[in-house]
Amino acid sequence: MARIYIKTYGCQMNERDSEQVAQMLVARGHVLTSHEDEADVVLLNTCSVRDLAEQKALGKMGMLGALSHQRPVVYGFLGCMAQSRGESLLQSVPHLNLVVGTQKFHRVAEYVDEALSQQATQPQDLGGFSRTDDLRFSIVDVEEEACSQNSIRDHSLATAQVSSFVSIMQGCNMHCTFCIVPFTRGSERSRPIQEIVKEIRSLVSRGVKEVTLLGQIVNLYGRHEFPQQDGKSPFVQLLEAVHEVSGLERIRFTSPHPIGFKCDLVEAFARLPKLVEHIHLPLQSGSNPILKRMHRTYTAEKYLALVDSIRDRYPEMAITTDIIVGFPGETEEDYSKTRELVDRVGFDNAFVFKYSTRKDTPAAEMADQLPEPVKEERNHDLLNLVNSWARRRGEPLVGREIEILCEGPSKTNPDRLMGRTRGNKIVVFEGSERHLGQLFPVRINRSTGYTLYGDPAIFS
Repeated sequence: MARIYIKTYGCQMNERDSEQVAQMLVARGHVLTSHEDEADVVLLNTCSVRDLAEQKALGKMGMLGALSHQRPVVYGFLGCMAQSRGESLLQSVPHLNLVVGTQKFHRVAEYVDEALSQQATQPQDLGGFSRTDDLRFSIVDVEEEACSQNSIRDHSLATAQVSSFVSIMQGCNMHCTFCIVPFTRGSERSRPIQEIVKEIRSLVSRGVKEVTLLGQIVNLYGRHEFPQQDGKSPFVQLLEAVHEVSGLERIRFTSPHPIGFKCDLVEAFARLPKLVEHIHLPLQSGSNPILKRMHRTYTAEKYLALVDSIRDRYPEMAITTDIIVGFPGETEEDYSKTRELVDRVGFDNAFVFKYSTRKDTPAAEMADQLPEPVKEERNHDLLNLVNSWARRRGEPLVGREIEILCEGPSKTNPDRLMGRTRGNKIVVFEGSERHLGQLFPVRINRSTGYTLYGDPAIFS
């Protein structure tokens, strides 16, 4: 039995992959620890979307290497950075043992056990596995594997967990010029509807009341594998099937692409009450020339028309987004277009990122790379605008009774509880154990924009 420390960087997909790894390790008799200094195995599930995420993971792994001076420790990089850098990581990190890519999460537990057994004695026969001159045992597996999308299906649920991620597909075929995901995650592959529904039924039987369907381009689910039926895309067919799961209360999904938001999906919110009033709709830029250079395949006008059609039909819909500032060639006029669009939409929240070059992406080779101070200034300016709109979106909720799903203790104040509205806003309140996992209304008495505070006096 080994003590396993897992740290996750990046998106919800990475969180879900880490959960799968944790479940498989526990099934083999190992135990998880949140204390890195007592771990026998250290696994970092990595992100490659931005350089900063990679540098954080490399820095963390370097710092954790000191543990090996105290006792034998197995070290591993998993996920996107492992996929993109592969065996070269063994040269960058002298104490590294495992490098496991995005299509091999289901093999991690097997590789951990192999490394632990080899660690006990000097390896004699390494077969196809590599080793360094210091006899370090290492495994590198970043090969593609058919049907790997069907391997992410098991969950290790924490006590009182009421919300869970469900991966419905892997990969992406959109090839945005700034994005490394098609390289690290591969092409689009979707799971069968019946398998996804089976997984969700199992989750509900263990107390889960809300699921978030995950995919790199989630609303393009199944477009290569499954046909349309009665004018409904495979994704809408999946939403309908998930909606029928008894005991499930809420359905979310992330992240869609604007080109996949057709009429059948917009209409689904009206007839599927479990589908919550929140859409995360990545914009990336409000400038048509920049959108074209990004290969985003829509215009600012089409994006605005989609937002208007959604809000005309669903005034309560919360809309959040992703935006990149400082993309190669972005002029002051281009940035102004982005700023104007953000102000026109008034997003409930937006994740604003400074453009970061990613190797092997077309944008990395583009001329007119912007200096860091320009990117920093635009990032700061746009965040101020986003924050002002978050406050404006939160103010009308004060004084209203709003349904929340209580998830557990607040991350910022463990003496209080937190829940989420259907619009994905966090609500902090004073409560007790009986509120955990429950759906109930609270009266909102204060808003800071991103966080709401509820009145405990009206709890039933």
